[in-house]
Amino acid sequence: MDWIGPVLILLLCLLAIASLLKKGSSWNNRSPNLPPGPSTIPILGNLHRMDLKRPYRTMIKLSKEYGPVFRLKLGFQEMVVLTGYETVKEALVNQADAFAERPFVPIFDDLSKGFGIVFAHGENWKVMRRFTLATLRDYGMGRRTIEDKIIEECGVLTRTIETYAGKSFGVTRIMTAAVSNIIVSILFGKRYDYEDATFLRLLKLMRENVRLSATPVVLIYNVFPMLGFLLGSHKTVMNNRKEFHDFIETTFIERLKDLDENDRRSFIDSFLVRQREENMKMTNGEYFHNENLKALISDLFGAGTETSANSLLWAILLMMKHPEIQRKVQEEIAKVIGDLQPRTDHRARMPYTDAVIHEVQRFADIVPTNVPHATTRDITFKGFFIPKGMFIAPLLTSVLHDESQWEKPHEFYPEHFLDSEGKFAKNAAFLPFSAGRRACAGENLAKMELFLFFTSLLQRFTFQPPPGTPKDDLDLTPDLGLTIPPMPYKTCAGLR
Repeated sequence: MDWIGPVLILLLCLLAIASLLKKGSSWNNRSPNLPPGPSTIPILGNLHRMDLKRPYRTMIKLSKEYGPVFRLKLGFQEMVVLTGYETVKEALVNQADAFAERPFVPIFDDLSKGFGIVFAHGENWKVMRRFTLATLRDYGMGRRTIEDKIIEECGVLTRTIETYAGKSFGVTRIMTAAVSNIIVSILFGKRYDYEDATFLRLLKLMRENVRLSATPVVLIYNVFPMLGFLLGSHKTVMNNRKEFHDFIETTFIERLKDLDENDRRSFIDSFLVRQREENMKMTNGEYFHNENLKALISDLFGAGTETSANSLLWAILLMMKHPEIQRKVQEEIAKVIGDLQPRTDHRARMPYTDAVIHEVQRFADIVPTNVPHATTRDITFKGFFIPKGMFIAPLLTSVLHDESQWEKPHEFYPEHFLDSEGKFAKNAAFLPFSAGRRACAGENLAKMELFLFFTSLLQRFTFQPPPGTPKDDLDLTPDLGLTIPPMPYKTCAGLR
């Protein structure tokens, strides 16, 4: 093992040389009006100050010292951090075009190659987003057809929970499978049994990549990509990507055998029909290729599963933690819905339940750092110069916990969304799906899923901690990942 010391010294020397070559970088000293920020040290920048597991927490602390617009340097990666509702809104909504790009982040570029929708760039992103929104509408997003699919899945989920007969069980696997089946039915034109080995494998690959992509090891890779060959987590992420893409490729190759443009059974079918049309017309065919299809399906599968599933996992945990809130929701369900099947039409008459669902999303803070943005041009923002292509971190956690916008920002408090008369009250700082050009494409679908799954579950069950576990001992510490689930837990679902 005598070789380890010299190799590390060599790597540090290479990093130091690279750091010197990067001097001046994006800012290029073109303006005296640069955002403030902490002083840096060679090679590391500000990396030594960061909570590597939850960097957004360090960023929030720094914002109290440097203000709502400040700059950081993590290794060679320079960025501008935006915090607070007013600042994030000004960037993503009022100056949406200027903040509409994605930065080049090594792990995301390795995963997507610039294709798909979530991490795509420029014209490719615009074409794929237009196609995705139109196709999701064709397959019923926001309409009765997709509502019926969600209700069907709610039935399967409640029947599965009934099999535990009130005994303690872990809810993560079946909840994730149930939610995922909604986007899967759109993408692949089918649903999977919760025990299906292929389905469970796909969910494992997706969840593992979501978790690993936010680990300290991958953060180090993002700031020092030349070290990738030493980092096992990066290799695991890429192996998982290949296995998932191989599955998608096998699926759409099978679809091509009997593709009928007049009988499109899935999102994949619609893409392949469009691909055929564009190839015949020789217009825009550069976008409708197989690599874009694989990246797009990966993006939609992950985004359509993780955020809603994690929100519902938080909802059940918070109902166990706050049984008085669970009772009030159940009383409203009994009053408005009774024994009928919950429908989205009921939501307008259920202000308390609606408030609880919104507060779950706010409190759970599923995507605290947001997906990073980048500037499309040189701009002056809040009096500071920010160059084109700058990595922008608009922290959603700072919006959802903004003390100027929320009465009790760090508590679970459904009254945040109720007025003095008990009616549902919107709050402009409720931005769990982000905002602007890069807002979540599946926001309407997610809202429908959350309401129907949540009301169906609480109509049928009362969720309690396992025997011997006081509610005060329930752990609300968030787990790690690009999207944040609660720590794994068990529940008992008693029939009502």
